[in-house]
Amino acid sequence: MNHLEFQFNIKPFHPWSDILMAYLSEINFHGFYEKEGVLNAFISEIEFVQADFQQILDSFDGKGVEISFVKNIIKHKNWNASWESNFSPVEINEELCIIAPFHERNEKFKRTIVIQPKMSFGTGHHQTTYLMCEAILQLDLREKKILDMGAGTGVLAILCEKQGCTDITAIDIEEWSVENCIENCITNNCDHIISSCGDVDLIAGKKFDVIFANINKNILKSHLKQYFMSLNKNGLLYLSGFFSTDINELRILAESIGLKYNSTNTKDEWAMLILQK
Repeated sequence: MNHLEFQFNIKPFHPWSDILMAYLSEINFHGFYEKEGVLNAFISEIEFVQADFQQILDSFDGKGVEISFVKNIIKHKNWNASWESNFSPVEINEELCIIAPFHERNEKFKRTIVIQPKMSFGTGHHQTTYLMCEAILQLDLREKKILDMGAGTGVLAILCEKQGCTDITAIDIEEWSVENCIENCITNNCDHIISSCGDVDLIAGKKFDVIFANINKNILKSHLKQYFMSLNKNGLLYLSGFFSTDINELRILAESIGLKYNSTNTKDEWAMLILQK
């Protein structure tokens, strides 16, 4: 399966690169990275729909931003190498360092997670993954039952195990993400993570103490009722993958379902919303 690489030149770059990234993620783009003022984004060739892509570009007309792009076809055997060559370590305070197998460990960090960057979402580079990791580092997850929904690389699930959890479910809708998650669990010597391929219906009838869902606003909205039903009493729900301007919309919907507002955190234009049952 070939992939398409889009290199976007955006003027002004901020905040429009984040906004474009959010829109593209909703039409199956993934593996974003920024380098030298250019936003790079990948999508599998079979998932690319020109009409959806053009609709997103058209939505920026008249908003004071210029967007141009170059499109490259990356053959299957080479597409991961393109991503790997731009993977740099992610440092979260002095608590956590997320590295690739070809990086050296930095002993100043209390925890290190090794992620093989195979285009699955969740390397720590994106603000939403950073926010989630930062939150998990503050939690005692011993004797908790955890769900990582939209697990991608599995980085959140792996961090949960390193925080003491021994009962973790990781779910992603993409088979290649599930395979990547399993590989990363093995690399990090994780024995308490069950990785499954599917959607939110996989958790019907199951209960969790804490749910982490780093996806996008529209999917989160469609999942909220099931998250509520799958949370134990006093359970916590961590949502991310949306802009700070979307917090109220999600909060109002969550409270209408029966969830209680706990707190929020933001990084740049992105947000994390914490709710409780």
